[in-house]
Amino acid sequence: MSQPICAPATPLFPGAVAVVRVSGPALAVLLQPLVKLPAARRASLRTLAWDGFQEQALVLFFPAPASYTGEDVAEFHLHGNPLLVRRFLEHLGRLGIRLAEPGEFTRRALLNGKQTLLSAEALRDAIGAATDTQLRQAQARCGAVPAWVEAARGALSPWMARAEAAVDYGEEEGIGLDLDPMRIDLGGLRRTFHVEQKRAEAARWLRDGLRIALVGRPNAGKSTLFNTLAGEDRAIVTEVPGTTRDVLEVRAEWADLPLYLFDTAGLRHTEDPVERLGVARVAAVLEKADLILHLVPAMDPGPDPDILERLSPYEGKVLVVRNQADLAGGEGLRISAATGDLSALEGALKERFLGGLAPDACLGALATERQRALLDELVLQLELLFQLQEPCPPELPASVLQGLWTLLARLTGEDRAETALDQVFSGFCLGK
Repeated sequence: MSQPICAPATPLFPGAVAVVRVSGPALAVLLQPLVKLPAARRASLRTLAWDGFQEQALVLFFPAPASYTGEDVAEFHLHGNPLLVRRFLEHLGRLGIRLAEPGEFTRRALLNGKQTLLSAEALRDAIGAATDTQLRQAQARCGAVPAWVEAARGALSPWMARAEAAVDYGEEEGIGLDLDPMRIDLGGLRRTFHVEQKRAEAARWLRDGLRIALVGRPNAGKSTLFNTLAGEDRAIVTEVPGTTRDVLEVRAEWADLPLYLFDTAGLRHTEDPVERLGVARVAAVLEKADLILHLVPAMDPGPDPDILERLSPYEGKVLVVRNQADLAGGEGLRISAATGDLSALEGALKERFLGGLAPDACLGALATERQRALLDELVLQLELLFQLQEPCPPELPASVLQGLWTLLARLTGEDRAETALDQVFSGFCLGK
């Protein structure tokens, strides 16, 4: 962290403006051969000259510690020519300012106490969000440490002190640790952990998106449903069976759910060589899908036995949907893709993936794989505490309580495991 870093903060494409960031100690001295930095937080037009190039740039300076990284930070707003930016970065390199690694600006902000690991992960998700719901979810996690984490620390702290006192002085002073009052006092924390676990599981799907494959016999309404969920005409819809010859894919947001939709060729035996290739590609899609919607026309007596046999390896993630319900009666999950009556499907998806929670109820919930793994471990550790029986040596509850405290520190990034940081920041762009 003692070495200054630089990176483009905007994509290297032709445009009106390109921004280059620099962070490190004593930038005013380091950059003096190139430019005199302006007063703090005051944008000033400066002439930059190097290696025969001359550029009029808008320059800003954010002195430490009141900057994004907690170090001195300078920003150069250049004309948006990628070649110009590359030549400028090369010159900064000759001044002793190396190119930043992915996410290194945010990593320095974390190590300098300007951010928590949770807010850094939320920032990464906000940059990569592809739907309104994903953006709202990420922005809700960009602020302070969740209130329940601080409440958990407040609940654990006095019991950690009592447990450690019982370990250190119990025999001399007659200090003991009664498990029943501790369990009663931590009962609220136990319920909180389970609530957050449920919210986190739902938030995971909102963050990652649902991979949904549409399958069924030809003319079951797959392409119509595909277009309705996508909000645009991506698949050709005709009365001729076998119109869809290949797997069509689209990313969409429907009913506040981020979706990856796959429209597949109708599953049937066919002599058409092109259609047979499309049917053959369906297996790879089904393998990766989170849910397979098996569309069955409402006027059919039931699902096609041949299709059921093909879907048997994926039984746990198949949902039979009766389409064209406006044309015929029947039981089961009924929709009409043609008329847009999809309320039953919306309810089924939210119940299956969100546990019945509304998407907005998941705002601020933990969502990444790392966060959910730590939350699951918190639940397990707390359950161990509740399973302890009297008589119990104080070392056991003291160890479990200390483990809970450490897990909370790992969650926020205060306990900085290097491998965990590498995994988080590898997903950032260079200038962030």
